[in-house]
Amino acid sequence: MKNVLIIIAAFFIVGCSVQRDNKQSNKEVFTADWESLQQYEVPTWFQDAKLGIFIHWGAYSVPAYGSEWYPRLMYMDSVEWTPDGEAKKIGATAINKYHESHFGTLDKFGYKDFIPMFKGENFDAQEWVQLFQDAGAKYIVPVAEHHDGFAMYKSKHTRWNSVDMGPQKDILGELTTEARKKDIKIGASSHYAFNWNYFTYKKGFDTMDPEYSDLYSKPHDHYAPASQEFLSHWWDRTVDIIDAYQPDILWFDFYIDREEFMPYHPKLAAYYYNKGIEWKKDVVLQTKNFKKVTFPEGTHVLDIERGKMSDINPKVWQTDTSIGKNSWGYVSNWETKDANTIIDDLVDIVSKNGCLLLNVGPKADGTIPDDQKAILLEIGQWLKVNGEAIYGSRPWKIYGDGPTQVATGHHTEGKNKDLTADDFRFTTKNGKLYAISMDWARNGKVKIPHLQKGSEYLTASIKDIKLLGVEEDLKWSQNEDYLEVMLPSEKPCEHAFVFEIAFDKTNNPL
Repeated sequence: MKNVLIIIAAFFIVGCSVQRDNKQSNKEVFTADWESLQQYEVPTWFQDAKLGIFIHWGAYSVPAYGSEWYPRLMYMDSVEWTPDGEAKKIGATAINKYHESHFGTLDKFGYKDFIPMFKGENFDAQEWVQLFQDAGAKYIVPVAEHHDGFAMYKSKHTRWNSVDMGPQKDILGELTTEARKKDIKIGASSHYAFNWNYFTYKKGFDTMDPEYSDLYSKPHDHYAPASQEFLSHWWDRTVDIIDAYQPDILWFDFYIDREEFMPYHPKLAAYYYNKGIEWKKDVVLQTKNFKKVTFPEGTHVLDIERGKMSDINPKVWQTDTSIGKNSWGYVSNWETKDANTIIDDLVDIVSKNGCLLLNVGPKADGTIPDDQKAILLEIGQWLKVNGEAIYGSRPWKIYGDGPTQVATGHHTEGKNKDLTADDFRFTTKNGKLYAISMDWARNGKVKIPHLQKGSEYLTASIKDIKLLGVEEDLKWSQNEDYLEVMLPSEKPCEHAFVFEIAFDKTNNPL
């Protein structure tokens, strides 16, 4: 009887332990089906973070010409193919012509030959992470492997990796270590799925050589669906990243939205989310649903490439875009966006329940160009003054006010006009409303129509208005057309300007 009691007691202790662990994680184990995955909740840390840094760095930074798609376009000597396999333009691409004139024909100098030239001798993970922290970023997403097939980490499944070749460093690993020292969330992005149809196979190209098929993928019919062998290899590489680096964020590019990858989607999400439970941390899976919905709403975080949303989205989402207008990876003719454009984008995105993942493109030697550094530091300075309205904020009842329309969807940022002093964005936090003027009113008066006297959006009277970064009291008044605020004589910062609005009720009227 005594032994039976001991056994029962042991089971009770184990049961309590399991119960405590489950309560601590506050999650149930996910199964690989969408009904189970609908239970996923985006962690609060991500909703609060608002700004992250993306890093496109690889052997494509050696030629530094055109864009990070140099490896693909260098092999197109007669037709430029779209990612879907359609003929975009007949004739050799500019990159193909450049490559052959500078490096030689594709049978003698292929993309593989750039890898020994990719040394990253000045790469300093600590310096990078400090820069990103100074920029105000709360998370970092290095590209773990791009379409070119070269892994920027210690891979168990390909010899073409940054530890065994090129820089001979674990780039993802070093960045992960440094980010976690500073309590910055760190993720990884995978673009490898497109490797299957990234390169052109043609007699006389080194892409046809079996010795290099583990970099270029095995030659196959033009834009055929990925083989089961490739899909299994893609899965193994993905799991390797998850298991080895325990990323807080796992980001995927567009190509996994193709039909043959879709059966892996619930399996991928369940595996990653369950790993998060095992690691006792909340993780974020980001995908694009490019051209069709392949991850149902609520099972991931939607990422929109170089585009935004036109209104508040009930589910938190993300824009990924680059400091470079014309490239993600470093190129010698890199065109840098100005800080005003990026800050306006950040404010607009945050007002609509989104986060901004902003890309940098380091040089082949591992240095981040000065013009990109300057933009990052300018953003960081703006956030030091105005971050109160950004970090940890939530959308208001409406995202904003003003005449300028914003284009929505993937690859639409080029259609957007600059926001003006007549445009405003709203965020809320701790019972306060933040009205963000997107430019400095030249006449010294700010007029916000939706905050007029008797506004349908206000349920309490305004008690006080402050301009972040300014100590002096502001003069303001409401009439039936707008809220009018008189600006101080000097600007507190450059770019957008934040009015903190307090109300006379102790309860939150927002």
